Amino acid sequence: MLVIGTGYVGQRFLAQQSAETVIGLSRSSISSEQHVESYDLDAGGQLPLALPDHYGILYTVPPSPESESDVRLERLLKELTPAPARFAYISTTGVYGNRDGAEVDELTSPDPQTGRARLRMAAEQVLQSWGAKHHVDVSILRVPGIYGPERLGVERVREGAAVIDEADVGPGNRIHVDDLVACCLAALSNDAPAGIYNVGDGDLRSSTWFTREVARQCQLEPPPIISMEDAECEFSPMRLSFLKESRIVNTQKMNDVLGVTPKYANAEDGIRASLDEDRA
Repeated sequence: MLVIGTGYVGQRFLAQQSAETVIGLSRSSISSEQHVESYDLDAGGQLPLALPDHYGILYTVPPSPESESDVRLERLLKELTPAPARFAYISTTGVYGNRDGAEVDELTSPDPQTGRARLRMAAEQVLQSWGAKHHVDVSILRVPGIYGPERLGVERVREGAAVIDEADVGPGNRIHVDDLVACCLAALSNDAPAGIYNVGDGDLRSSTWFTREVARQCQLEPPPIISMEDAECEFSPMRLSFLKESRIVNTQKMNDVLGVTPKYANAEDGIRASLDEDRA
């Protein structure tokens, strides 16, 4: 397997695989026991390795916010000769846009309402078209907020950053990074049908609950509560855009077709395991 992008998810994926079966491509050098080659998708050019006859790709690189299309993905696709057998792409549940708390599944028509979500939607379409042309099984994982070790927002809790009143926030959709890695592995297996999969832990408690639970397990003061109206004056535009979009992401297809049952279906357990790893 070839892992394009060795950020948080890519490194976690690499760490759980045998160095003999997976290679990473990274724009910057990383400390890893795995085989990682340097490759900058913003610069493009020939890949730094010869591609085998049969392989799969996990693609975790976000689109460049300075482009109107995902030029990084487009550059990579031009270099894939021979084409892979399977291609798993990390997208976002943000492509559904705001649904005012209503449920969405894979048959729901996307309605991306932010620039980053529109870029992801465009990338999905480019990849699906390319996959059909080159006979590649493409799996698109639409991913909500990712948490895990070193990704709990503990520093923000220590700093006393406010959270929005429960009455003003919608349901939460998230996934522990190790459950996401399990979804990636399942999508790259020869048995998995190609297609779109919503992924998540199914724990719909809000982002406010999540932050307060992190504080509780860390034995820190709970964060102050403010209204959405006050948050519009205090929070960054990006943070507000996440909080103002409300939907319930149905992940039944992840369970039934991809065959993944989240290890951390209860986010309390995922927070606890993440803190234990951080302490270790």
